Amino acid sequence: RIQVVIREGLRVPERLEDLEGLRGIVLAGSSYDEQLLAASSTGVPLEWEARADLGVEEMLHAVAEGDYEYTLVDERILRLHRRYYPGISEAFTLNDSQQLAWAFQRDDDDSLMQAANLYLREAHENGTLAAIESRFFTPPEPLERTDMIHFQARMRDRLPHYLPFFQEAALDHDVDWRLLVAMGYQESHWEPTATSATGVRGVMMLTLDTARDLGVENRLDPLQSIRGGAEYFVYLKGRLPEQLEEPDRTWMALAAYNMGLGHLHDARMLTERQGGNPDLWVDVRERLPLLTQEKHFKHTRYGYAPGYQAQHYVDNIQRFLDTLIWMDTSSHPLLAEQMIAAP
Repeated sequence: RIQVVIREGLRVPERLEDLEGLRGIVLAGSSYDEQLLAASSTGVPLEWEARADLGVEEMLHAVAEGDYEYTLVDERILRLHRRYYPGISEAFTLNDSQQLAWAFQRDDDDSLMQAANLYLREAHENGTLAAIESRFFTPPEPLERTDMIHFQARMRDRLPHYLPFFQEAALDHDVDWRLLVAMGYQESHWEPTATSATGVRGVMMLTLDTARDLGVENRLDPLQSIRGGAEYFVYLKGRLPEQLEEPDRTWMALAAYNMGLGHLHDARMLTERQGGNPDLWVDVRERLPLLTQEKHFKHTRYGYAPGYQAQHYVDNIQRFLDTLIWMDTSSHPLLAEQMIAAP
């Protein structure tokens, strides 16, 4: 369906007539443009700019930044990108739901279509499609908009001071620097003096024992903390079974970083007992909360663990990582400012 999107803070319209007096932007020649043209021809007073030189993401950004008041977008595209734009709100849909399908050029040789159908059938059966749906299309949590506002604010205020440390540690340990940055934000909001009630401290919130094992002398030194966190994460990834593939290996290593490797092994064991695939993060993630239930954890080796916390931990890092990758690959001005400002 076509979704009308408006700038956050405006009165939410319920129909096209309510857009009177607002400035819109849509893709020129698109179905969005056609919808507005059709409404305008019936006398609805609409104001919009049709642009062929901008993409959907750039138009969402323009609305979020206040350059325009509304735009139109396919709801599936909006579900993919909604998390990146805390400055927009969803208003109403313009039409009934329509089916989407892959299309192939008509030809006597239909082997490509057969191969695609086989791939999609296997992806459905082995859990790949479910993993994609969970990863990218699951509705965000209610607080995600607030989280994203704080995340972007701290990118401006704090990240420039520590970005070179993350990039250096990532290079030394062959890790994506954007992943380390996302981990650091989830752990401490990039606050070098952060301290939890359980005694973990620093940007990467290392325990005292872990810091000693890694040779980190001062957990409150951001450079030492970030280097130690990167080394510990790589160590955990290396301790996981060889058959684990990416990105599942990374997500499970993150869960182990949060709750311990032993508890992760328990969660994988519970997953296998219940008929799930212990090598797929989407299946293991579903069973993590079972580690808080005595009827389940009393049959595990390491016992009780705050599985909901680990679940939430990995989910948040995935969201922050998605945002950083999106900013990096689209040359987003906010991230570009940090790259330039980093001393």
